[in-house]
Amino acid sequence: MATAQAGVVIVGAGPAGLVLGNLLLDRGIDCVILERRDRAAVEGRARAGFLAAHSVRVLTEHGLAAGLLARGKTHTTCLFRSDRGQFTLDYGKLGLGEPHTVYPQQELVRDLIAEYLRRGGEIRFGAEAAEVTGEAAGGRVRVRGGGDGADVTGRYVAGCDGHRGIGRAALTAHGTRTARRDHGVSWLAVLVAAPPSLEAVGYALHERGFAGHMARTAAVTRYYLQCPRGTDPADWSEDRIWTELAIRLRTDEFGPLRQGAVLEKAVVDLRSDVLESPGTGRLWLAGDAAGLISPSAAKGANLAVLQAELLARALEGALAHGDGTGLARYAADCLPRVWRAHEFSHWMSGLLHGPAGEDDEARYGRALQYARLESLRTSRTHQDFFAENYTGI
Repeated sequence: MATAQAGVVIVGAGPAGLVLGNLLLDRGIDCVILERRDRAAVEGRARAGFLAAHSVRVLTEHGLAAGLLARGKTHTTCLFRSDRGQFTLDYGKLGLGEPHTVYPQQELVRDLIAEYLRRGGEIRFGAEAAEVTGEAAGGRVRVRGGGDGADVTGRYVAGCDGHRGIGRAALTAHGTRTARRDHGVSWLAVLVAAPPSLEAVGYALHERGFAGHMARTAAVTRYYLQCPRGTDPADWSEDRIWTELAIRLRTDEFGPLRQGAVLEKAVVDLRSDVLESPGTGRLWLAGDAAGLISPSAAKGANLAVLQAELLARALEGALAHGDGTGLARYAADCLPRVWRAHEFSHWMSGLLHGPAGEDDEARYGRALQYARLESLRTSRTHQDFFAENYTGI
């Protein structure tokens, strides 16, 4: 079987792989991206679109931000509701004074694919990477369904194919350990064809469970409803979804929601994990492959951009200059920032999700939850902490 050669073989065409590919091409490093899905599926997959200031800077500096700068929306506030009222936090004027840019991930992915191809990069869609083998030969990914069926060999392999991908599997098979936590919380994630009902991201604390409101575009809104583990999305009709959202977002008190057809619904179990090392030798990981973070603070895509930037710099040093220092430091450079994001995401989950039940411990836990919320409402020190970590990576 014929073997194609590349400096770096990138497995996965999500934000991590596409940013990495573009940054490598920008540095004159040849690479090929292998993606098991077809292009339409990759470009149509709706995901969160909250980009931190650091991510926007990276994309802008490397000529990857034309779409988000033209169509993204700047957000600087979030709103909290409970049975004790509501308040808006203007985090853009707190902490480091940084905003979010809301730009749907599928639009960013389309932009990144178009720019990667414009720069002369190669993406093989429908190419399912089978395994990483032959490290002594420089790292090899064997491809099924790769068009011509050829193996692809690179001096380095970048696993950007998610937490169930072959990159992580190869590392863990060789003894790399994982730190993980199941947060014990599930969300029904609902995408609706309706304009946003709130000017800000909305977080609602309710005895029936958390509810969230996140703008996506002028005509599409994302909602979340905390639900029992094992929930079947098919059990939630549109009427049930809107009724429950109205209860938890307290529309009787604060006004109605703009309703529309449900475009998508799925259950998300909030889980987090981090590999003790994101790579070794010829195999290095970025994005969810290196660590999965719960969506409670919208950090996933931003960590992917951060790691892609650091890994591109390290691979350039190794391939263009024969300097492996960057790869040797990759874990030390990214893991402290990864853990900072996980710590805040874990804190945010504790703020949003109170314990169920009416026993003494459940009542105690809910009282602590509301104490956290009251401190966030009244303490400038707490607000600055929130703002810096909410937008920071």
